[in-house]
Amino acid sequence: MDRHRGALAFASLLLLGGRIADLFGRKTAFLAGVVGFAAASALGGAATSFEMLVTARALQGVAGALLAPAALSLLNTTFTDARERARAFSVYGAIAGAGGAVGLLLGGVLTDAFDWRWTLYVNVAIAFVAFAGGWVLLTNHRDAAGSKLDVPGTVLVAGGLFSVVYGFSNAETHDWSSPQTWGFLIAGGLLLAAFAWWQNRAAHPLLPLRILLDRNRGASFLAVLITGAGMFGVFLFLTYYLQLNLGFSPTKTGVAFLPMIGALMVMAQLGTTVLVPRLGPKVVIPLGFAIAMVGMAWLTDIGVSSSYVSHVLPQLIVIGAGLGMVMPPAMQLATGGVAAEDAGVASATVNAMQQVGGSIGTALLNTLAASAATDYLAGKDPRNKLVQAQATIESYTTAFWWSAGFFAAGTLIALVLYRRGVPQQDEDAAPVVHM
Repeated sequence: MDRHRGALAFASLLLLGGRIADLFGRKTAFLAGVVGFAAASALGGAATSFEMLVTARALQGVAGALLAPAALSLLNTTFTDARERARAFSVYGAIAGAGGAVGLLLGGVLTDAFDWRWTLYVNVAIAFVAFAGGWVLLTNHRDAAGSKLDVPGTVLVAGGLFSVVYGFSNAETHDWSSPQTWGFLIAGGLLLAAFAWWQNRAAHPLLPLRILLDRNRGASFLAVLITGAGMFGVFLFLTYYLQLNLGFSPTKTGVAFLPMIGALMVMAQLGTTVLVPRLGPKVVIPLGFAIAMVGMAWLTDIGVSSSYVSHVLPQLIVIGAGLGMVMPPAMQLATGGVAAEDAGVASATVNAMQQVGGSIGTALLNTLAASAATDYLAGKDPRNKLVQAQATIESYTTAFWWSAGFFAAGTLIALVLYRRGVPQQDEDAAPVVHM
């Protein structure tokens, strides 16, 4: 539940955080976000009650909504050389894609060596380094200083994103037929539709629709959303399998994901700096989705007596390679070419797509996995340990098949929507186009 509170605050305030970075300066927003995240993490680590922990997680989400768009938009405006910018996005995209696995490893080590509180306290040390680096190295950009904050738009999109994410989280904890699920999802859809209507009429729109209507950029937003949904099939259910079925410790589970991170980072660098500049996104991103789809489908071969080396490791490497060809290039294309005054809100939209995709994936896959386990147990003795173990395998493989389906949909959508050819960009020019 505390995880959901943080996700709700983060998702609902992302576009506001991105616009604040445009209006008041990205360095200012970044440093404020770092300080806020560190303070919330310290509060959570010192929590003496569940309510205090939930409050801290919500505050982490608020600070993250300021921090994440500022960090991504800083890449968009700081790196002016095309090759340097591609390398920067390859690193950022790889970290974004592998963040769940890195979190598992670090969280596992800290939990095994100390206790769960240190998974929050460690953020304070990381924030200290980030603040010092940001203070020294960054310059402040206020490209939208002449604009005003779109208050009606902020209320509509915050309410819409909150309702969508809350609705999907209720599907996890309640049921799809519950009014708390479909009621919030319908309300979220209506609020987001009203937000889109208002953006066409606002004098200073929070999210100018020209950002969404470019084909390559729109395709990239969808690619990030689909990747966020499908990746949970790996991180969530494979974690269950490794710990509950194979008996891995939290630390060993984190280490087990390292080959995937390695493959993702290698292909992130290759995809953004070599493949997309030569082949274009219409080839590279659908191919990445297809490779990730094959890896996920291959992962359904796990069984009760499977081994990590033969039934998990090769598949993880394939999935990591595929996602490395999707996430970093999509993030780069989603934020490239926007007007400088829109860089923050474009970056926030990328983060929002990833967050909403993760919420959709978690809710859908949890529900489908639980149904698969229930169906398998029908007519069988649930007290039999072998039957119980096989039921969990059925739930995992169902989630993996659906994740493969997400990636298959991503393959087709990317193939249809991306424009042919290589994105036009002068290597000697700044990547931000002032409109």
